[in-house]
Amino acid sequence: MKKLAYLQCPTGIAGDMCLGALVDAGVPLEYLVEQLQRLGVADEYRLWTEKVQRNGLQATKFHVDLTADQHSAEAAIAAAAGEDPYPTFQGHESSGGGTAQAGRASRHLPEIEHMIRSAGLPERAATWALAVFRSLAEAEGAVHGIAPEAVHFHEVGAADAIVDIVGTCLGLDWLGVDEIYCSALPTGGGTVRAAHGRLPVPTPAVLKLWESRQVPVYSNGIARELVTPTGAAIAVTLAKQFGPVPPMTLRKVGLGAGSRDLLLPNILQLWLGYEVENSGGTSYVQAQEHTHAHDHSHPHDHSRGHAHDHAHDHAPAEPSAIAPERVPEPAPAQAPETPQSIVVLETQIDDLSPQAIAYVMERLLEAGALDVYTQAVTMKKSRTGLLLTVICPVALQAACEALIFRETTTLGIRHRRQERTILQRAFQRVETPYGAIAVKVAWAGEPSQGAIANVQPEYEDCARLARQHQVAWREIHRLALQAWYAAVADFAITPA
Repeated sequence: MKKLAYLQCPTGIAGDMCLGALVDAGVPLEYLVEQLQRLGVADEYRLWTEKVQRNGLQATKFHVDLTADQHSAEAAIAAAAGEDPYPTFQGHESSGGGTAQAGRASRHLPEIEHMIRSAGLPERAATWALAVFRSLAEAEGAVHGIAPEAVHFHEVGAADAIVDIVGTCLGLDWLGVDEIYCSALPTGGGTVRAAHGRLPVPTPAVLKLWESRQVPVYSNGIARELVTPTGAAIAVTLAKQFGPVPPMTLRKVGLGAGSRDLLLPNILQLWLGYEVENSGGTSYVQAQEHTHAHDHSHPHDHSRGHAHDHAHDHAPAEPSAIAPERVPEPAPAQAPETPQSIVVLETQIDDLSPQAIAYVMERLLEAGALDVYTQAVTMKKSRTGLLLTVICPVALQAACEALIFRETTTLGIRHRRQERTILQRAFQRVETPYGAIAVKVAWAGEPSQGAIANVQPEYEDCARLARQHQVAWREIHRLALQAWYAAVADFAITPA
């Protein structure tokens, strides 16, 4: 059963708030200190935590104290101007915004990526951290009109921002979190001082990050910077979905405090728990998240559903209609006419075993790739090889590339950004004589208009019941469609 994490962000999100919530939830500070020392910048900061009150509520405040030569100059300038020494992250962090780089040259993205790759960190934490930094670099590059590798950030290069991002990934990995979800995010307001002068809130980089995932946002009436670039990059890169909390059995809540008292308690809540399974053995989270799990723009059946094989003995019974209370709400989806940005990665390989190819395909899907497939090609010297193609979210490009380089023999990867148009999809469950089956329904237009474009029972569910009851897969598939269309008639839904 998957372990879920939900970030509840009523006053926004920043790196130090994430770290405070993780420590409050049980991640040892000593573990974070030990792992972060491997990055080779431990002489630039000191880490410590304390319990603080925010509007009468207790939470953990995570401190990243920089060495004096890193920030004293700009702190003095800010104090003379009557401003907070760390205004770029006001209300949350003492990081970024040009404050951390007064005593050293800015770091570039390639330097930080090398630092993470060579540190010997836990594999999943390192992969997440690389992806977060890549997302932030791409957002800053897009804002300034330059390549991510050419961006020299004060924000990204600061030691405390490195601690925030890598430390958050280490903490989530230590907790054994499988999937991360996040609430809608508040916009904040006002202006902040950054390396390029004063900027409106939300800052351009934060807006670009939100745009990349179409993050739901709202105003809570607080005119301060509530979502920092670091916090936005963490949420946008690691969260599978934004919105309400997914159905889960809550086991633990960690509370991470921001730096200031606001109109609302300045606390990020980290909810930890396990996914809730329905009577058919498939989790409600899976049913909703599977809506966006794969890109089916290619007619390749990978036969890889996300449903767990929890076989239940169902006595044969007559097919029944879908009960309204058992139909999961469709997960939020884009209108079909709205393009969605993706990255297509390609590489040709002629010296890797089929077993290794299968393994890397599985790992890529586990890492969040939307689709992975191979095609036979003839390469140089008339060798027969494979073209490996990966379709992934923009934010996961670096993570997927790192996996390909590590698990294959390729020396290069081609990449291009494309737009795709997808139908709205949701999962509904039907009862057959042999058990419950999830059915994927796609709409061409708004679901309320009833313009159903495609209906397909889930392969894994059909296969599970076919094996369990020694019945032909085609028969299970037919019964699932029959049950669904019977339910359509009951609910007066007209298929396209």
